[in-house]
Amino acid sequence: QVLPVESGGGLVQAGDSLRLSCTVSGRSFSNYFMGWSRLLPGKERELVALISPSGDWTYYTDPVQGRFTISRDNDKNTMYLQMASLKPEDTAVYSCAQSGHATISLAGFFFWGQGTQVTVSP
Repeated sequence: QVLPVESGGGLVQAGDSLRLSCTVSGRSFSNYFMGWSRLLPGKERELVALISPSGDWTYYTDPVQGRFTISRDNDKNTMYLQMASLKPEDTAVYSCAQSGHATISLAGFFFWGQGTQVTVSP
């Protein structure tokens, strides 16, 4: 199995920006859709954003639309999540995964990585 590795999390203040990275090795990275999800404290995992294999199509859930930007660099086997105007309610563990098709169902993704913690203080 191929596990993604996330990085870039940290402690920031409300209104700050942060960029997360997700690297996947051992699989043909450019062939797959990629997604970000987050696990909020005491809640179930929720999808955050999705990007097509070529990067020409993206999808965002309502809570992050207009504030987060998903992108990828297939030459580096890396996907990014640029987060701006962060809010305390964005505090969560952010994980990434691959999918063979465009899906907004978490079950449609392969293995989620262990994630990186993002904490936003008021």
